Amino acid sequence: MKKVVRRKKRIFGSSDKPRLVVSRSLKYVYAQIIDDDSQQTLLGASEKSKELADKLKDVESRVEASKLVGEYLAKKALEKDIKKVVFDRNGYKYHGRVKALAEGAREGGLEF
Repeated sequence: MKKVVRRKKRIFGSSDKPRLVVSRSLKYVYAQIIDDDSQQTLLGASEKSKELADKLKDVESRVEASKLVGEYLAKKALEKDIKKVVFDRNGYKYHGRVKALAEGAREGGLEF
């Protein structure tokens, strides 16, 4: 539990630079953009999003699906004038699906 507390002290999102949080399960990957000052979730996207259903039918691997989720989240964030975020990998190692989501978000136009 101490690791979580230490990590949460360092990674904090503000209204200028909200926090991009990645969460994953065995089947899906989820991403949210959170403003910690007002304690609100500004955006969210996952592999279960209805808007991504058509694109995800052609995808063969979960890594590719994660990249699409990152690109979709970046597109939605840019529509709400969010350009810079703080990346919170939520304790997961930076490889595989987490890395693919981050790369997709960067390709979509987010800076972190």
